[in-house]
Amino acid sequence: MLRVDPRQRPRLAEIIKNLKDRIDEARLNGWLGKVEGLHVSLDAAQTKLAALDRSMRRRNGVMDLSIPAVPATPRPTAS
Repeated sequence: MLRVDPRQRPRLAEIIKNLKDRIDEARLNGWLGKVEGLHVSLDAAQTKLAALDRSMRRRNGVMDLSIPAVPATPRPTAS
C-alpha cells in the first residue's frame, strides 16, 4: 500500500466528501451498482485517512510501548 504524503491530507478529506456526494447522487438516480462501487472507493479512502492520522500521531508524539511489568517472585524462606 502506498503511503500518503501528510501534506495531502486536505485533498484526501476532499475526495472523501466528494465520494459521499456522489453516493447521494447515485442513490437519487437509482444507480445501485454505482452506489456499491462508490462505497468501495469511500471505504478505501477512509482507511487511508485513518492510516495517515495514525502515522502522524506516531511521528509527532511519544508512543506507548506497553511494556509489561515483571511480576515479583516470592523469596525463598530459610529453613
